Amino acid sequence: MFDNVDFDSIDITQEPPEEEPARQYYFIAKCRKYVKEESERLGRPLFSVVRTFGCQMNARDSEKLSGILNAAGFEETEDENADLVIYNTCTVRDNANQRVYGRLGVLNGYKRRNPHMKICLCGCMMQEPSVIEKIRKSYSFVDLIFGTHNIFKFAQLLVEMYEADGMLIDIWKDTDQIVEKLPVQRKYPFKSGINIMFGCNNFCSYCIVPYVRGRERSREPEEILAEIKALAAEGVVEIMLLGQNVNSYGKNLKNPISFAELLRRVETIEGIERIRFMTSHPKDLSDELISVMKASKKICRHLHLPLQSGSTRILKEMNRRYTKEQYLLLAEKIRKEIPDISITTDIIVGFPGETYEDVLETIDVIKKVQYDNAFTFQYSKRTGTPAAAMENQVDKETVTKHFDEVLSVVQNTAKERAKLLEGVTMDALVEELNEHDKGLVTGRLSNNIIVHFKGTEELIGKIIPVALKECRGFYYLGEMV
Repeated sequence: MFDNVDFDSIDITQEPPEEEPARQYYFIAKCRKYVKEESERLGRPLFSVVRTFGCQMNARDSEKLSGILNAAGFEETEDENADLVIYNTCTVRDNANQRVYGRLGVLNGYKRRNPHMKICLCGCMMQEPSVIEKIRKSYSFVDLIFGTHNIFKFAQLLVEMYEADGMLIDIWKDTDQIVEKLPVQRKYPFKSGINIMFGCNNFCSYCIVPYVRGRERSREPEEILAEIKALAAEGVVEIMLLGQNVNSYGKNLKNPISFAELLRRVETIEGIERIRFMTSHPKDLSDELISVMKASKKICRHLHLPLQSGSTRILKEMNRRYTKEQYLLLAEKIRKEIPDISITTDIIVGFPGETYEDVLETIDVIKKVQYDNAFTFQYSKRTGTPAAAMENQVDKETVTKHFDEVLSVVQNTAKERAKLLEGVTMDALVEELNEHDKGLVTGRLSNNIIVHFKGTEELIGKIIPVALKECRGFYYLGEMV
């Protein structure tokens, strides 16, 4: 997914180009020199591992990091006792930060035994000044730190890291740059994520994403379509269009275009059989989008529509800019126009000031919408957000009690929805051999439900009709038809 570049033919004795991505090709070539020299010194290849914490956009970023490392001469491994380890971090909830700090303690032990080891940190967590200060003081063995806005500079930063003495930190507060056409190492050869936009303008009061990902920036539709066509030529059959709020796509372009219109154009690309997208903000979901989804033969019957709370009072405090009633009307319209759609959601329990009556409002929405699944979280205070400064924080014991009640309703509703498909035959994209039983393969239905059925490795990447024989709560056991 990038220009065919012979990195060994690039003259690294010259000054690097100013234009991107040619500038990064230069630094990949220069990094190859350092990797080769270290490999010869050790008498073996250099191994790298990329660990991803967080969302689909982080996963896509990690594929780019892996691609650049591969082009630079590293061999991929799953073992964190490697020559280079990079953590692509998330900071949506505090426990994600704590996981990273815990893993860094383990890496420190590895590095004491292998002083040549390089440890890199990037992603959303690194955009927080308090995090950088903590790493400086407590984790001084880290070699490279960068954020979300300059991930395209990874090759250049690797070179600077090898040439630096001590910790290298390169954090940008914001950017309007979008640099693509860099090496990508995809996890699956038959499906891929595509960034269509970056950043978020919504500033929900609990959310740190706009502060660490920056303001919304949309890619030009022609660039997106060209990338998808190239992916289709490589055998990709399913794509996921990625953005913090895809419904806002195209509004800030010189020639504005709606997300629904982008979907129309993507659907015309030959070879692409499935189209997914993530994530939709309810306040921006248009009738045009519903109409496009209804008429489409390729857009998957799955819509992730974050609720966060069923209480209009709490939604206002969250700065979500819709009411409970508006959300319910939207969900009802979607169900009416696309009866076979699967609707999933995000729910936060324990937002500051939330009462049991507010929790009951959320449960009421769950029962009325009948979600096919929900990601349910306990509120996590994020320093720097308006919600973190609110005085009426809910105590942990109350949050846990309310969370358990909401989760129980979500699980029961999801099981009832899944069971409705028992006995139906649906197409499944086979993704992998079942990790528990190698006689089974694991496939994903259009509605995002998982199905396990008898099959061999040759089926991976193919779309297969499967009879859904037995519902096991959140997944199916099936039989190939």
